[in-house]
Amino acid sequence: MFKGSLVALITPMTRDGKLDERAFQDFVAWQVAEGAQGLIPVGTTGESPTLSHQEHQRVVELCIEAAGGKAPVIAGAGSNSTAEAVALTQHAKKAGADAVLVVTPYYNKPTQEGMYLHFKAVADSADIPVIIYNIPPRSVVDMSVETMARLAKHPNIVGVKDATANLTRPLHTKAACGPDFCQLSGEDHTALAFLAAGGVGCISVTANIAPRLCREMHDAWAEGRVKDAMAIQDRLVPVHDAMFCETSPGPVKFAASLLGHGTDFCRLPMAPIADASKERVRAALTGAGLLN
Repeated sequence: MFKGSLVALITPMTRDGKLDERAFQDFVAWQVAEGAQGLIPVGTTGESPTLSHQEHQRVVELCIEAAGGKAPVIAGAGSNSTAEAVALTQHAKKAGADAVLVVTPYYNKPTQEGMYLHFKAVADSADIPVIIYNIPPRSVVDMSVETMARLAKHPNIVGVKDATANLTRPLHTKAACGPDFCQLSGEDHTALAFLAAGGVGCISVTANIAPRLCREMHDAWAEGRVKDAMAIQDRLVPVHDAMFCETSPGPVKFAASLLGHGTDFCRLPMAPIADASKERVRAALTGAGLLN
C-alpha cells in the first residue's frame, strides 16, 4: 500500500510565526518532483503540537492540493485526546487524504487496553487507512506487538510507523500481524536495516532535504543493488546525525532554509538551534553534496 521513501514534512513559517502557505506548497511540489513516494504533513516534524486545529486542517488541505495525486498523502491525525484524533481523522478523510498517521497517546500514559480502545475508536470513525505511530521516546508509552496484532485485525488499520529503533520489532510484528501489515521505519539511521528485517519503507526527516538520495537508496534496495543502497546510506549518515544534533525539527528546518525552502523559524517552545549546530548542519549538507 505504502512503501519506499516517504517524507515527514516540515511546515514552513514566516519570521513572525505564520504559516507560509506558498512556501509549503512549493516545497511539496519539489518533494514530488524529487521522487518522494509519500507525503506526511502535520506530524511532529511539521510542528503539529503548536498548530491550531484550523492551521492543522489547512496544512493537510494544502498538501493534498499541491500533491495533485502524484504521491499519497498520509495526514497526521494524532492526539492524546481520542475525540480530537477522531475529528482530525474525519477531516483528513473529507479532505481527500490517502491515509492518516496516528501517534500513541502521549502524556496520558494509557495502558495497552487504553491504546487499543483509542485506536479502535479512531479506525471506527472514518473509512480511511490508519497507520499507528509508535514512538516511545516522545510519547512515553510503547505499544506492544500483542496490542498491535489485535488492532491489525481492524480493516482500517493497515500498518505502523515504528520509531522504536528496535530491529527485532519488525520481525515479531510481521509474525504477529502478517506479511501484508505495512511496516514503515520512523528512524532514518536504521532505514535499510529495517527493510532487511521485514519493513517496506521509511517515513524520513532527512528526506526533507535529500528526497532524491533517499528515493535512490530505497530503489537500489528494492532492485537488489544492496551495495549501492549501502553506499547512499553511508553518504547520508552524517546528515542523519546533524538532523538530530538538537531536537527535531530545529535542525531540519535550518537545513531546508539553506536550500531555499522557507525560513528556519520554529514556534516556541522550540528554540533556534545553536550556532555550533548550524555549522554542523551546514558541514553535513556540504559533505553529502547537497549544498555547494
